Amino acid sequence: MAFYTDSLPDFPWDKLVPARKRAAAHPGGVCDLTIGTPVDDTPGVVQSALGAATNAHGYPLVVGTPELRTAIRDWMARRRGITAPVEILPTIGSKEMVGLLPSLIGLGPGSRIGFPHVAYPTYDVGARLAGAEPVLVDTGPDVAGWPTDLDMLWLNSPANPTGHVLSADQLRAIVAWAREHDVIVASDECYAELCWQGSSAPSLLADEVCGGNDAESVRGLLMVYSLSKQSNMAGYRGAFLAGDPQIVTPMIELRKHLGFMVPAPVQQAMVAALGDDEHVRSQREVYEARRTTLLSALDGAGLHNDPDSVAGLYLWARAEGASSWDVVNACAELGIVVAPGTFYGEAGDGYVRMALTAPDAVINEAAQRLENLPEALKRISPEIS
Repeated sequence: MAFYTDSLPDFPWDKLVPARKRAAAHPGGVCDLTIGTPVDDTPGVVQSALGAATNAHGYPLVVGTPELRTAIRDWMARRRGITAPVEILPTIGSKEMVGLLPSLIGLGPGSRIGFPHVAYPTYDVGARLAGAEPVLVDTGPDVAGWPTDLDMLWLNSPANPTGHVLSADQLRAIVAWAREHDVIVASDECYAELCWQGSSAPSLLADEVCGGNDAESVRGLLMVYSLSKQSNMAGYRGAFLAGDPQIVTPMIELRKHLGFMVPAPVQQAMVAALGDDEHVRSQREVYEARRTTLLSALDGAGLHNDPDSVAGLYLWARAEGASSWDVVNACAELGIVVAPGTFYGEAGDGYVRMALTAPDAVINEAAQRLENLPEALKRISPEIS
């Protein structure tokens, strides 16, 4: 019997176990900078809304309550410049939608699904789960060299792990390319509220990108968003899909049959989170301070953050002449755990991903220990200058 897992790649994080064990032996304890799981408190306004909605005796609506749908539309207009009549679908976190979207829209064997050549692994998993062919695309450069026989293309801006952002001009070029070649484009924008250095991350569905605010302007376009990062709600699994009604509406009907529903209390918590911009601003300041601390430690560590890494919850750093695993193993000697860039594709070799989601004390300790990274790198790989 064949299982879907037979076609899936090995789970990358299992390969990090030896480095974790080495880091755990450090007398000062482990500084884990790997996984982007929020550690700060969920905002009080969200907790209160959840608590007030616990008498949830009936089944929730797959399409979301009228209050949630209004909150999502208001937020998209206010924060993302989206006023087109898109259809909305609340989802059980964004990862399930990233993994299931190709299957839910009917792609399968014979289909080709593109995604960034350095990317979150679930885009690849979702393509394989559908039986489609995964296709790596360097989504940064001009669209002229892209494959034209794709059925669907994933974008991720701001990108995990690189922190790269697609400009409005780039997104407009992608929309024109997709229309010319009849490609569905889905944009994962979960880090959009976390931009640094004066940068901003326009939405694929924004009026300035689509060229209008009617149904035709969003034809073939989808956007996924999550409250996990901006509102420390990873444990709530509150997210949504928005976009072309002709694509989203059939998915709603299918999910009704499957019982894919965001719990009613979570829907109320999402309403509260989407209506309160202040907690997002406060959390952004926390992450920016942690980012500044780690960035200030990189030079002394012989590491260089990608200059185009201007958003998201990660540094995307490299040491001249070192492989990803050289840096991972050298950091482990210092009791620091970082993720190798190869977890996100072969094009990520040489880089490591450092998360900003660790507590302040851990960030500060890691920054101090990184001063000793050049010596640790020489022990790991003497040929590195």
